[in-house]
Amino acid sequence: MTTINLVFDNQFLKHFPVDEVTENYPRQVSQAYSWATPKKTAEPKLIAVTQTLASDIGFNLDENLALFTDVLSGNALLEGMQPYAMNYGGHQFGHWAGQLGDGRAINLGQVKTQKSGLLTLQLKGAGPTPYSRTADGLAVLRSSVREFLCSEAMYHLGIPTTRALSLCLTGDDVIRDMFYNGNAKAEPGAVVCRVSKSFLRFGCFQLPASRKDTRLLKQLVDFSITQNFPHIGEPCKATYIEWFKEVSESTCQLIVHWMRVGFVHGVMNTDNLSIIGETIDYGPYGWIDNFDLNWTPNTTDSQGKRYCFGAQAEIGQWNLFQLANAIYPLIGDAEPLNQILNDYAERYQQRWRNMMASKLGFECYINDEDDILFIELEKIMTSLEIDMTLFYRVLATATAENSIDALRFFNDCFYQPEKLEQTDKLRFVEWLANYFKRLEKNKEDHNQRKQNMNSVNPKYVLRNYISQQAIEQAEQGDYELLNTLQIVFKRPYDEQPEFEEFAAKRPQWAKNKAGCSMLSCSS
Repeated sequence: MTTINLVFDNQFLKHFPVDEVTENYPRQVSQAYSWATPKKTAEPKLIAVTQTLASDIGFNLDENLALFTDVLSGNALLEGMQPYAMNYGGHQFGHWAGQLGDGRAINLGQVKTQKSGLLTLQLKGAGPTPYSRTADGLAVLRSSVREFLCSEAMYHLGIPTTRALSLCLTGDDVIRDMFYNGNAKAEPGAVVCRVSKSFLRFGCFQLPASRKDTRLLKQLVDFSITQNFPHIGEPCKATYIEWFKEVSESTCQLIVHWMRVGFVHGVMNTDNLSIIGETIDYGPYGWIDNFDLNWTPNTTDSQGKRYCFGAQAEIGQWNLFQLANAIYPLIGDAEPLNQILNDYAERYQQRWRNMMASKLGFECYINDEDDILFIELEKIMTSLEIDMTLFYRVLATATAENSIDALRFFNDCFYQPEKLEQTDKLRFVEWLANYFKRLEKNKEDHNQRKQNMNSVNPKYVLRNYISQQAIEQAEQGDYELLNTLQIVFKRPYDEQPEFEEFAAKRPQWAKNKAGCSMLSCSS
């Protein structure tokens, strides 16, 4: 068997003391990480890979595919790999949950790359760790397909995210109760290798703070600064404040991106927010079909709707408040932290306005009259059940003449056009008239506006029903759709007429089907 010549520089391990207990059983851990070895799999099989990412890291798949598969399914380690699981806590659905940690994620190590510096390779679903509590640390194919596809779809949409390097079947069955309703069954096991510059989360800093372990807290913040924010200077009180400001800014920008494309994370617990502003932990996420600010894809959140589409910005600020509380002992002054938290709301509002202006093809945001146009559009899209993704693409092609027969021109965007009331139709036509009047302030022509709009409004998003179709086929051993979707979502803003079927609105059969509408945290 050939070898893979990667160079590992495991900085995280060098900076922190390890959990002294080497046995793998659930326990409370006072250190930042514990050793954890991936569980051997029965019959690993590589079914999807991100070729460009593999090449950037240094994998030559033509020469070492078998070893690549073994390593990224948990069956082998390369020289320099030191597998471990990180320790962190977090607020889950607004309540402090204490220690959580990497319950089904095992970091293989930090590999040196020419383009991206140090990247951490992490296996998700590779077996139990000391943080697995009562769980098995494994993952099933359906959740792994969703993670793999969505990570890469988000990346090509231009949204900060962890990457997905590979998707492997394990050859083992895993027992899961998809909706926690007593209907557990065996499902095919799988492992995703995900990649990031840092897997530190808000909860990494909350846990030592909750334990009054200021020494470990300071070590973690200092490490984060030196590794991922070196431009702000050497760690000290002033840089701690600047660090928090940058985390706040990247979190704000990330959520604006989510709102731009209609992405709903679904479980914005503090242990699921990245300190470097990436989308992380793809569980019960979803994409908006018919526009609805109150929609959540998470069955666990179906009543409270804490993490619904329209609440994501507010939750981002709430989570930042918890992070501010955690790092306060290093600063000893609440005023600069409060100022950053207060600024977050203003920054988000301004970024949201600029984002909405770009989605509508305005050259810039002008004044409160634009706000009225934005808010009225959201109300109309909600009440008329308008498909968000389709609407903006159709709007890019529209001219003032189209408003004369607007209902027909936009017909494909409505989920129930036959049920529209006359007042709804008139309201929509009136909004269009105001929109085209506002466009008169543009200096650019129609073609330039269309090009600008299509550069921020994707034609292809990973709707849940599309993921579910790929999952069902993969569970039957057919990976053609999975591989096709990899191609489609590399160019989400392009027309790609050969893939037009993947730009269609959600079909009626998918409205309430399991996996196509709402999902549980095990999904």
